[in-house]
Amino acid sequence: MDQSSPLTAAEVLNTYPAERIAQVLREYGEERFARRIADAVVKERSRAPLTSTARLVEIIRDSIPRARQADRRQPGQADFPALRIEVNGELDVLRAGPCPRPWTRLAVGGRIVVLAYHSLEDRAVKTTLASASADTHTPGLPISRWSRGGSAVPGCLTRGSQRPSGDEVVRNPRAPPPACGRP
Repeated sequence: MDQSSPLTAAEVLNTYPAERIAQVLREYGEERFARRIADAVVKERSRAPLTSTARLVEIIRDSIPRARQADRRQPGQADFPALRIEVNGELDVLRAGPCPRPWTRLAVGGRIVVLAYHSLEDRAVKTTLASASADTHTPGLPISRWSRGGSAVPGCLTRGSQRPSGDEVVRNPRAPPPACGRP
């Protein structure tokens, strides 16, 4: 995490109310047991501030029902990235950055490539680009929102993520295999 940031994960865990901690874990980590974990964090910090990731892992593990623990590879697997996203303001940066209106700076025939490394980033980008490429003018009216400013209607060249070709998988062992045998 950004060491120069005034907000830290410890501050989030030790100062946020339970509702906000649960919201962070649920929205950014897609954590099913967010409220239980948040309540346990608040209870634990009333005894002493949380200062170690090991203690947080114990709290998470103890907050998840035993029957569901077998479903998980590692306690905190979704929760630590959620805290990182909150501390770094990663989705705020994406919303405020070039994503909302990139086509306004794009030359005719230009292309935009977006790399997303988290499902929430991916969802935000896809939603933005899908809504931008939809022409929502009323049928029968002579002017659409795209014809007013002289800019072309942006369109998506691909739907979903791009999978590597078989050749790329051979050259790059870290590339995921093509889905269903297709490049």
